[in-house]
Amino acid sequence: MAAHRKPRQRSLGGTTVRTAVTIALAGAATATGFDGTGYAEPPLSPAQAKAEVDRLYREAEVATEKYDGAKEQAAGAQRRLSALRDEAARRMDRLNSAREALGFAAAAQYRGGGVDPTVRLLLSSDPGQYLDDAAFAERVDGRQAAAVARVRAQLREIERLRGAERVELASLTSRQAELQRQKRTVTEKLGEARLLLSRLTESQRAQVAEPASRSAGRGLLGAVPASQAAAEAPDARAAAALSYAYGKLGSPYVWGATGPNAFDCSGLVQAAYQSAGVSLPRTTYAQIDAGRRIPRSALLPGDLVFFYSGVSHVGIYVGHGQMIHAPNPSAPVRLAPIDEMPFAGATRVV
Repeated sequence: MAAHRKPRQRSLGGTTVRTAVTIALAGAATATGFDGTGYAEPPLSPAQAKAEVDRLYREAEVATEKYDGAKEQAAGAQRRLSALRDEAARRMDRLNSAREALGFAAAAQYRGGGVDPTVRLLLSSDPGQYLDDAAFAERVDGRQAAAVARVRAQLREIERLRGAERVELASLTSRQAELQRQKRTVTEKLGEARLLLSRLTESQRAQVAEPASRSAGRGLLGAVPASQAAAEAPDARAAAALSYAYGKLGSPYVWGATGPNAFDCSGLVQAAYQSAGVSLPRTTYAQIDAGRRIPRSALLPGDLVFFYSGVSHVGIYVGHGQMIHAPNPSAPVRLAPIDEMPFAGATRVV
């Protein structure tokens, strides 16, 4: 008789969950020593809570960029797969027409008393193999040989297309799986941040959250106006992208969004330059290589500025040490100093 085992308790390990629980219990959480005495674990200060929330948002943004990349690649695989299937269907139509023509010729010869090998082609369960039979090619006249050669070539091309379809289908399946993995990661990180914030008091949340006026850049000391940024831009396309970005101040951050009413960081950059007639890749990892790298000292309005060692965040430089960017779910599109995050590089795309 099998022994009954006590169900194993699932661990909630990890700094994030431990932190959330600490704040959830805020002063009531205890750590018990070996002597049975309980000691209250001190809750995080608003500054510590903000640092933890910011860390979760950064991790979610890294996953968001990977999600955006997987989504773009999956869409590309889907387009290629559809194109291959369409081409295979067209080739099959041409093959059927060619086989029908061979059938008419064979039927005519049969009525005339001759038995042509093309009859067997129509009856064969594997016409490809039959057409490759050397004996068949030796028994047809010149005109039919050319027709059979065309059919044989069409069969081979269809098989090649079907092989390419299988490769693209496997690629699409893999990309879709990656898409779901990154979506789960983003959802989990954002959920943990929301849980942590929900456990704070109203006054603590006020200290953690960005002031509403700052969120859209209105409270930023010496904020660069749109007219000044456009005037200092290197060309008309950069000025148009800046105009678009200024027009989106206050729009909400939504992971994976590219507008027109919500954005993630790279989605805002892509949409701004698309409005100016410039096509940019979807992710920060690709956008940093989409133009000419420039040093921080050479920045001009319209340049793309990137942050963190993993190049997981991007904004549009507007001049005088400021940028427009979509920060995270806690704040909408806003003006902000480029010094508020670790600078990783810059690119000029026009």
